[in-house]
Amino acid sequence: MQALQLSREILGREVIVDKIYARIFALVSFIILTALGAYVRIPLAFTPVPITLQTFFVLLSGAVLGRKWGPLSQVGYLCLGAAGLPIFSGAASGAGYLLGPTGGYLIGFVVSSWIVGALLQTRHNLTGILLAMVFGCLAGIYLFGILGLCLFLKCSFAQGLSWGLMPFVPGDLIKIVSAGLIFTKIEPRCREVFGRR
Repeated sequence: MQALQLSREILGREVIVDKIYARIFALVSFIILTALGAYVRIPLAFTPVPITLQTFFVLLSGAVLGRKWGPLSQVGYLCLGAAGLPIFSGAASGAGYLLGPTGGYLIGFVVSSWIVGALLQTRHNLTGILLAMVFGCLAGIYLFGILGLCLFLKCSFAQGLSWGLMPFVPGDLIKIVSAGLIFTKIEPRCREVFGRR
């Protein structure tokens, strides 16, 4: 009886340790993926904001890691870039980059990841997942990005919308659908490892 109880305690400790390692690995992975997404960059002539693949990884970080670990991955990305690693769009780096025209979008990454993680605390079908990601994109990335763009360029909110929102909607819808479809396949395992507390 004692041997059985001892084996359960050891197994329980191993599961906890394995989950901690899995969480740390996933957090570091999303920092790296967000950084790599910045290198997939298409500059646009009429706006200082380029198209990147980062939105895809930001939304997926919130869905996969949850409302605690997801934003933490984006904070880690921002801290590394601000500290001097060339991981911002266009291989840029430094704290000053966060005060530039795309700084608001970067801050919005953290907010967006948290929103998606918070909205997906309980299980959802594909429609619910997509709606959570759309809201996370709008209330996190776009809102903060457009406000930052307006402050930097000293332009109206309407002008900010035309420069910082409209050109990106079609591509971001594709990223949202792709991220949502991927998450539906891995959601049970994500909940097992990361929980939703």
